[in-house]
Amino acid sequence: MSSDTTTGVLLINLGTPDAPTPAALRRYLRQFLGDPRVLVMPAPLRWLLLELVILPRRPRKSAEAYQKIWTDEGSPLRVQMDALGLAVEERLDGLPVEIGMRYGSPSIADGLQRLRERGADRFALLPMFPQQAEAVTGSIRAECERLLSDPDTARWIDDFYDDPGFLEAWRQSAADVLREFRPDHILISYHGLPERQVERGDPIGGHCLTRSDCCDAPAASTGGCYRAQCFSTTQGLVSTLGLDAAKVTTAFQSRLGRTPWIQPYTDEAFTRLAAQGIRRLAVLCPAFVTDNLETLEEIGIRGAEQWHELGGEALRLVPCPNASPAMADALARLALDAGPFVRPGSRR
Repeated sequence: MSSDTTTGVLLINLGTPDAPTPAALRRYLRQFLGDPRVLVMPAPLRWLLLELVILPRRPRKSAEAYQKIWTDEGSPLRVQMDALGLAVEERLDGLPVEIGMRYGSPSIADGLQRLRERGADRFALLPMFPQQAEAVTGSIRAECERLLSDPDTARWIDDFYDDPGFLEAWRQSAADVLREFRPDHILISYHGLPERQVERGDPIGGHCLTRSDCCDAPAASTGGCYRAQCFSTTQGLVSTLGLDAAKVTTAFQSRLGRTPWIQPYTDEAFTRLAAQGIRRLAVLCPAFVTDNLETLEEIGIRGAEQWHELGGEALRLVPCPNASPAMADALARLALDAGPFVRPGSRR
């Protein structure tokens, strides 16, 4: 029996505040850090930490950081996501594409509602995080499952850390920059996670972080490990870009608090590389599809300042693929591969 039915695609990112102001950051951080998958601790302790320690202090500091990267069009992440959504839709032959943010606006619920208004009753859900992590993709999945009454209407893309299209998008973004900049060394920096979050995903309970090379070689025990997927992405980029592996370092940024986070740390890598005589450093951040506060401000501004203070000559941040044709091609293909895709007027 024929029926008008459509599969829509939802591109999901972490989120961004509505404005670079303390009030907007307070709303955003309360939602973000109030997620039990982000601050993993008993609910009463999380509330005390958030309301009595973080929210009275951090919104103003975070607002100052966002003000350094804010554009006339708005948040760089939101601007690039809007453009990426349009570019992916152009490649899907009439299928609707919307964006949604886990925190902030437009929310995941907003994105799903717009897809329904455009005729979609099935969904391909694609988080913009190449490497899966419970704090990010796990939280996104839980929110989607909460909002969808019938899970059979959804297809999920868990990760794409080694997807050839994703690696090609990064190659196109980086190749000309590296050729022109001619770095002495390349640092590939990923978003960090607390060690305990990685250890909880260890299927055998005795592998993760037990030795320094635990993520070097793919194995059944590392298949879903965020840190192992990051190292695999580095290996893919070394191959795709034709890099000398001896001149590439992998590290992890954005640690918070006193609890141990996965290592090596990016800021400490800066110190080690400068001490080794490296003067021209290029940095790639392939934990992200689009540029954001962590790439533009943490690396592009603060990282560059630290590098110069250490005696480095120049630090060049390689842009994320953003809404490039190659990234749009890769995401469209990932969405199609999630199938089965249903187009308007097709048979169920």
